[in-house]
Amino acid sequence: MPFNIDLHTHSFFSGDGVSSPEDLIAAARAKGLNGIAITDHNTCDAVNYLLEKGLMRLDGLPVNDFLVLPGVEVTTADGHLLCIGAELPYLKGKPAREVCDIIHERGGLAIPPHPYDLFRAGIRFSTLETLPVDAIEVFNAATTLRRYNRYAFKTDDFSVKGILAQILKSNELNQKYQTPRDSLRKTWNNWLRLRRRKKIPELAAKDRNGG
Repeated sequence: MPFNIDLHTHSFFSGDGVSSPEDLIAAARAKGLNGIAITDHNTCDAVNYLLEKGLMRLDGLPVNDFLVLPGVEVTTADGHLLCIGAELPYLKGKPAREVCDIIHERGGLAIPPHPYDLFRAGIRFSTLETLPVDAIEVFNAATTLRRYNRYAFKTDDFSVKGILAQILKSNELNQKYQTPRDSLRKTWNNWLRLRRRKKIPELAAKDRNGG
């Protein structure tokens, strides 16, 4: 059975996210998706949040026919690197090779997002070809100021384990772009969030200290 899953999403636990984890799930359901991977920047707080809310399961099975995969987008010393299928400790600034090894030790997949895009911290080719990555993100709508990514996975095992296994195989890519109006709204909301963080001393200090 084919499943449509967005493997790269950010909630408001990310500096560039504006939606709550619940809103991400609701929006994904409304668009006909069967699941999402929560990949906030350098934090797994949304994963723990969803587990507490009962919207994720520790055994990796779906909740109400919707699957949420744990993940994180790590800002490595060499560029951004997605971990899909596992939670990670805080690894910002670590070498990409070291992060890849930790991802694999924890049972996740290492996937470079927006590769080669140096304006968005993509990993350079000279480094990328030396890394033990499991897959490469082949479509990222935000590169062109658009957003939604959907992959159709055909698998009989609709669980985190089953989807991770299917990612390593050939899958159908479907692309749906965000409207200019929604893109502008996202940019505006991100700018407001950054201004709010600068105005709150404890959050500004957290940013400076790499929190």
